[in-house]
Amino acid sequence: MNRRKIWVSLDLKTIYLSIALLVVTSFQPLKAQIAFGDKCIGLWEGTMYLYGKGQLRDSVLVQLSVQKTASPNTWSWKTSYLSKTQPMVKDYKLVLKDATTNTYVTDEGDGIVLKDYLFNNKLYNVFETQGIFLTSSYELIGDQLIFEVSSGKKLEEENKAVTNYSVTSLQRVVFKKSTSQPNQ
Repeated sequence: MNRRKIWVSLDLKTIYLSIALLVVTSFQPLKAQIAFGDKCIGLWEGTMYLYGKGQLRDSVLVQLSVQKTASPNTWSWKTSYLSKTQPMVKDYKLVLKDATTNTYVTDEGDGIVLKDYLFNNKLYNVFETQGIFLTSSYELIGDQLIFEVSSGKKLEEENKAVTNYSVTSLQRVVFKKSTSQPNQ
């Protein structure tokens, strides 16, 4: 057998082997994906910076406590704003609705439910309430959990092909994992 036939034969064997491996591995069950809520379990601390019309207006210390609940695919998502003058607690639930589409909901209680969409390690939601358009996200990057909320209103413009919204305020926290106990 000459060298050319040997190389062609080896190349075809390599191609067939590659195709066989691809076919076999494509039928293997996908590895169980770790839910976003599970990745966030723990106590997180940071400073929320509040911006209005592009200017820093205020800041407040914030704690986020994420814990698994007794309900399946549900996590308590408790945010404590540690302001000396206006302390506040937002005690929500994050619920995985469909793992195949990476859809979640944030249950704020009293019938208020926000739809969330996970892409990689970033959870997004977009909603409108009382004429105010809001975007919100949580992004897990290494040992940081970044939370952002922007808001604005629909702009009245003559451009009918596109609806624009202002962005007049932004709240942003870069959380770090904490070893202390959450404030109650």
